[in-house]
Amino acid sequence: MEQGAWQEIEQLYQKFQQLGISEAVDYDKYYLYSLIAHSTAIEGSTLTELDTQLLFDEGVTAKGKPLVHHLMNEDLKQAYELAQAESVNLIPVTPAFLQRLNATLMRTTGSVHHVMGGSFDSSKGDFRLCGVTAGVGGYSYMNYLKVPDKVDELCVLLQAKQKTTGTFRAQYELSFNAHLHLVTIHPWIDGNGRTARLLMNYIQFCYHLFPTKVFKEDRETYILSLRQCQEAEANQPFLDFMAGQLKKSLSLEIERFNASQKEGFCFMF
Repeated sequence: MEQGAWQEIEQLYQKFQQLGISEAVDYDKYYLYSLIAHSTAIEGSTLTELDTQLLFDEGVTAKGKPLVHHLMNEDLKQAYELAQAESVNLIPVTPAFLQRLNATLMRTTGSVHHVMGGSFDSSKGDFRLCGVTAGVGGYSYMNYLKVPDKVDELCVLLQAKQKTTGTFRAQYELSFNAHLHLVTIHPWIDGNGRTARLLMNYIQFCYHLFPTKVFKEDRETYILSLRQCQEAEANQPFLDFMAGQLKKSLSLEIERFNASQKEGFCFMF
């Protein structure tokens, strides 16, 4: 994405801050609910943002929708709360930390797997001991034997980069690259996408940045940008996609705020 587009994003970010949108009562809570609903929807959850809000605030389940979809949302909420708490202390990204995040979001939907490489528990954040593909006949992720070393390499790089990355754009792009690289390594049998999006947001929490949402309606473009990067061993298509999602997120929040202000201060006689 061109520098001019990033300048536009920075202007939106500054306007978001100047309007004091995040200072509204419970704004952070409900934006977090939205992040969670979109992230699980990308993985097949049928719960809407309203369903998710009712589940979290009232304990009400959505009629006719699978229990597993409710569990996915509840577990991801716990994982986000963990990430938010740890970001206050700037806990470094390590393999153990990533496994904690994955274990939390797979807490009730994971299980023990017995494969030729051995046994592992996906509810505990264990790395996979088998090969995985993106659907039948789809992209094959790296050999499971390479996963521990690749995760180590990623964590070492992220720890170094987080200490030296200072500009607005560079901080966001570091979080986007972390997302891309973790999902490309695909360390787990399940929950890779949710964990990668959570890692991205964790880095943003550490920098006190507005957390980027991946919109469920943009799922196909999201997956295409990941595939393009994985096949070409490049990162620009994904960086461009995520910058677009950030711009969309900020624009929508500003539009909603302005609309609510008009409704609140428009008197009819």
